[in-house]
Amino acid sequence: MAELPDALKRAHLVGVGGAGMSGIARILLARGAQVSGSDAKESRAVLSLRAQGAEIALGQSADNLAAFEGGPSALVVSTAIKETNPELVAARERGIPVLHRAQALAGLMEGHRVACIAGTHGKTSTTSMLTVALQHCRLDPSFAIGGDLNESGANAHHGEGGIFVAEADESDGSFLAYSPWVAVVTNVEPDHLDHHGTVEAYTAIFAEFVARIEPGGLLVVCGDDEAANKLGTRAEADGVRVWRYGRTVTGTDDAKVLAYTPAADGGVVRISLHGKEIDVRVAVPGEHMALNALAALLAGVELGAPVEGLAEGLAAFGGVRRRFEFKGRAGDVRVYDDYAHHPTEVAAQLLAVRTAAGSGRVIVVFQPHMYSRTKTFSKEFAEALSLADEVIMLDVYGAREEPEPGVTGALIAERITGVAVHYEPAFDVATRLAADLVKPGDLLVTMGAGDVTQLGPEILAELDRRGEQG
Repeated sequence: MAELPDALKRAHLVGVGGAGMSGIARILLARGAQVSGSDAKESRAVLSLRAQGAEIALGQSADNLAAFEGGPSALVVSTAIKETNPELVAARERGIPVLHRAQALAGLMEGHRVACIAGTHGKTSTTSMLTVALQHCRLDPSFAIGGDLNESGANAHHGEGGIFVAEADESDGSFLAYSPWVAVVTNVEPDHLDHHGTVEAYTAIFAEFVARIEPGGLLVVCGDDEAANKLGTRAEADGVRVWRYGRTVTGTDDAKVLAYTPAADGGVVRISLHGKEIDVRVAVPGEHMALNALAALLAGVELGAPVEGLAEGLAAFGGVRRRFEFKGRAGDVRVYDDYAHHPTEVAAQLLAVRTAAGSGRVIVVFQPHMYSRTKTFSKEFAEALSLADEVIMLDVYGAREEPEPGVTGALIAERITGVAVHYEPAFDVATRLAADLVKPGDLLVTMGAGDVTQLGPEILAELDRRGEQG
């Protein structure tokens, strides 16, 4: 086992129940560190970490830094933590080192062969696919993912295989803390302009990330994505090895897509790799998911896994929570939940949902995420959502942003054409409306990165209630 950095031996994590923070805490505990933290409320992640030995307080207070004798060796924060946070203020006053979440994760990567998966879309799914495929090959990787694997229910794990697989977040540029042996860039499309400011700045951060690849390491890019492919071309000019995947690729080490056959329970992609034709089965629907699987396949090959074993692992991949996650069935109505929150993601997922729906209609309950994204991409969201048969539009989930006058879910709803649209900000009313709209055979999906995920079970309960009364 690689030596744990001194700064992480007694770590206090602010917002420890979050997707990224809880994963770091889980790995720290597995490696023998003392872990304390705080969060705003109880959650499944908080309860799980407590059961593993973490000392976690509810609410933010300087007193929380006294969980262990001698105080923490470091305070770990995310970009979302404001400078006025009482724990951060106390840490600075006491001279306790403050680490960004990505810096802490980089510390845990030391001594491993590291694979980092980046891109505007598909990071979580691709990271998860690679992890499950490597596990199938008995390589026991450590991993840190922005979502829970359906197989294990976990978002992180300390493995003994000497490999570390991590989702690399570009939203705040923090992925520049990593120095991977294998870097994957699934695609590059404007997003997170609230942080980066301009499209040019957002694109440039990916070039900086690629420059962090270790000497002799590998870049894997989607050859069908123009911006990602250009990134690969520039990397090759700088002497970096580059493998590509997609329909347009031509290299010997590239995974060329020959055909994709969709199915209600996933699909099969036929590829040419190293002169052989191979069928890769993916148990999640959509050609975009098949492309993610090919990115995972190439990264896994570079990490020493056999192609056949990786393909078997990908076929067994059961998905990630909140990535077209099946929530239940009420009569002949199926309900799913999905994290898509960018127009390209919404469009790709709705195309996949259409296949899964068969002859039934597709009803989407959509919650825009962040005011800046809603304002910038309202037209594109409207076009993407027009792929559904009927849309229930919720209001904006602001996340870290303050409300902006005139920016609501109606900004998107009023631009959707060709399908029925219902703008309904109230969750309880939206639940009843969804139950009113669905018909036998329909597929309903709740979609967005906010708390819209709560609605799936509520809609199912309402449908069951009506069925019992009827």
